[in-house]
Amino acid sequence: MTQEEFASLIARGPVLLDGATGSQLRAKGMPVGVCTELWAYEHPEVIVGLQRAYVDAGSDIIYAPTFSANRIGLASHGIADRLEALNTGLVALARQAAGGRALVAGDFATTGKPLEPIGTMSYQTLLDVYREQIEVVVRAGVDLLVAETMLSIDECACFVEAAKSVCDLPVMCSLTMEADGHLLFGGTVTEAVETLQAVGASAVGLNCSVGPDQLESVVRAMKAVATVPVIAKPNAGLPVMDDKGNAHYDMTPEAFAASMKKLLDAGADIVGGCCGTGPEYISALARTVRGNIR
Repeated sequence: MTQEEFASLIARGPVLLDGATGSQLRAKGMPVGVCTELWAYEHPEVIVGLQRAYVDAGSDIIYAPTFSANRIGLASHGIADRLEALNTGLVALARQAAGGRALVAGDFATTGKPLEPIGTMSYQTLLDVYREQIEVVVRAGVDLLVAETMLSIDECACFVEAAKSVCDLPVMCSLTMEADGHLLFGGTVTEAVETLQAVGASAVGLNCSVGPDQLESVVRAMKAVATVPVIAKPNAGLPVMDDKGNAHYDMTPEAFAASMKKLLDAGADIVGGCCGTGPEYISALARTVRGNIR
């Protein structure tokens, strides 16, 4: 996908992303504590069924389940040597699910290890980690790249630099934040937008965090400084934990969609759901904004 094609997609109306992957796989039998990427790879019928349901619901872009399949994330499960096979296979499954009806984004996450001087991760090491995974998913045939649930502006900038060194695909970045727009490792979401669009991100915004009902002012603040499309992919409200450690989210699909419409009105261009959302949430969102969707 070229930058021009990405711009044309945005110009045609609100772009719908998919919903949650991890919480949906948990609901479909994935045990606690396993490597999500490996479990999805070993249960292709589950992940393909979920992603196909998102496409049926109206998603224009689905995220390949490559989220933490970098050398650091995989090493924590003792399977760093399977990086290429897992990323290649997971992109293939996402493309199968998309069936030519949706674009497939290679999905990347924070390593969870803060950059120096807050942590011990060097910029060069993180650059190499991202570049290695990006090279594999690009060879596997993704249409664009997305870094999500990022904790700091610096790690997002590092991801954009790594992506630009490998390919010319569009690069989206979304960070998790507090309801007031402050990032977990310092700075604000407006500072993130200004910095990341300056270094070449194709779209910038938020994901995870809280429910959409708490983010209207944050989206307005992002839009006020944005020269690129704004992303909003929040949770289905706040979770309540049961006695088995399972999270339950309090927003219904209809309430989620109604609040997401307010985020679109506030300036969001690319929307979807994160934790607690499923295909029914994307379907409700598509119905709510159908007049603006191709």
